Amino acid sequence: MAGGVAAVVAGTLFGVFPGAGGYAEAAAGAGAFGGAPAGMAETAGATTPFVTVEAESGTLGGAARVRSIRPGATVPTAASLETEASGNALVELENTGDEVSVPNSSGRSANTLVVRASIPDAPEGGGISASLDLYVNGTFRQAITLSSAQAWNYREATTNPDDPKAGGMPYRFYNDFPVWVTGAPIPAGSTVTFRKGSGNKAVVYDIDSVDLENVGPARSQPANSLSVVSYGADPRSGKDSTAAIQNTVNAARLQGKTVWIPRGRYLTNSLQPTPLDFTGVTVEGAGMWYSTLYRKTPLPATSWRSKTLVGSGTTLRDIQIDSNAVWRGVGGTGGADYGINASGAGGWLVQRIWTRHTDANWLSGSNGLIENSRTSDGYGDGFNINNGNTRDPDKQGDNITVRNNFARNTGDDSFATYSDAGVSGTNGQVRGAKILNNTAIAPWWANGLRVAGGENVEVRGNLVNSVSSNSALDIGVFGDTGHPLESATISGNVLIGGGGWNGVRHGVRIGSPNSASLFPDAYTHVTLSDNVMRGAFRAGLFIDLTRVDVTLRNNTIDSPATQGILVGAGVTGTGAFTGNTVENLRPGQLALRNDSPTTFHITD
Repeated sequence: MAGGVAAVVAGTLFGVFPGAGGYAEAAAGAGAFGGAPAGMAETAGATTPFVTVEAESGTLGGAARVRSIRPGATVPTAASLETEASGNALVELENTGDEVSVPNSSGRSANTLVVRASIPDAPEGGGISASLDLYVNGTFRQAITLSSAQAWNYREATTNPDDPKAGGMPYRFYNDFPVWVTGAPIPAGSTVTFRKGSGNKAVVYDIDSVDLENVGPARSQPANSLSVVSYGADPRSGKDSTAAIQNTVNAARLQGKTVWIPRGRYLTNSLQPTPLDFTGVTVEGAGMWYSTLYRKTPLPATSWRSKTLVGSGTTLRDIQIDSNAVWRGVGGTGGADYGINASGAGGWLVQRIWTRHTDANWLSGSNGLIENSRTSDGYGDGFNINNGNTRDPDKQGDNITVRNNFARNTGDDSFATYSDAGVSGTNGQVRGAKILNNTAIAPWWANGLRVAGGENVEVRGNLVNSVSSNSALDIGVFGDTGHPLESATISGNVLIGGGGWNGVRHGVRIGSPNSASLFPDAYTHVTLSDNVMRGAFRAGLFIDLTRVDVTLRNNTIDSPATQGILVGAGVTGTGAFTGNTVENLRPGQLALRNDSPTTFHITD
């Protein structure tokens, strides 16, 4: 053992994926994605009411093929269908008769699916729609509709991010497609087949995964509540319901009652560029599969805001928030805005919501909790704990908890803390942020987990699987005005992949403020214990510039493409390394390489 790191030639490979429960719409007995190992990693990731099956694990028919990349291959320098796929693998259906079959391995029937797939963009951009045939146990069940209208953006395009002819790099290939199963639920153990039939007109279908879920019945109206329908909201999307919903909220606030959003799809923000403000009230829907607030922002938009405000005393639960946004930019021309924008010194509670095609769920204030929720196909962070980039007691960012949530295909860090000092350096430090038992799958930009400044930060029991551009976990500071990371504990996480196409990235990175920072001499202080870091496309753990004090205890680094632990040149600080294991190294690679031996001191 050198520097508290043991190198092991062979080790046990395992995958840890979310199991069942935690969401009110789940019936009892839902299973897990796959088997979990004994020990600390059993609890990594969110507990969910659905089971995900990877397409590449299925049975292929016709000329269907698996496309994949693996650690040890040349790291891509641009995004691809493989880099953005969960598990970095997908099944491609190109010819009539091509198919992939997967089992309903949930242990119970499924009345809904979420199909994660990609079809090509239109030649001029803007996307296409196409059907794909679904079979159950060999019998045709229904045609499902896929679309690329909210996929295929082009990085650094010279006109707009949706223009394929403006010199940009294509990325953001996939979308999640929720499907209610026609007819009887799919029995446990049945085979689900996706087949390209003669009527399925997309040139190619790329299937990444499918979620199987048994969604329970819609919730009933709670006692002492006001229905938005009674105030004129339209559950059939026939007219804009923004004003009607806000009027219900205002009345409920005055009367001390709950707001009820019955089953339906409510059109919002098509006429009014005004956020819905739920401050100080309880707002409940019939369930995230039943009650949807759909933002139909006029495109291209100009300073059009459609976020949902959560403030002191708000409780929000059991709704879905979706939008027609087509590219990133909060309040910008592509129509994106925050999913929820939470603040308030008096605390708030969010449970069982699902945000889709939105920017970040932006979480500030004090004593807030978001749990048992989902976000997918976002244009920004999934869940971001922050201080609002301002000096404001209602946006302090103290004691915010993000717990048991699921994020897939986010357009920035899936889960993040972000403590910004502001240009004057006077914004308060984010304190007591907790990111606990969440799952991050396949962000198309940035990192799975990001810890950017703060004090007493806890990141525990999370699962990250497959990161396209950056790292599974990035620790340090954000930008020149970011507060330093004074103290953080990172424990019991399973971090799979990292080391993507965006420059030279690694599985996990630890950095600190640079010379242009407001805090150029500050150290990053962090403890990592009992984590599993697996399958990085470069080093498993990279300790970067400039000043880092890190404790590494009882971590496992498995199958990195290059070094297990790499300390970059020019790093100053200390590393207290105890009981760590690097296993399944490739020939010629080192468990530990320290390129700053005179300034970064490793103790055992």
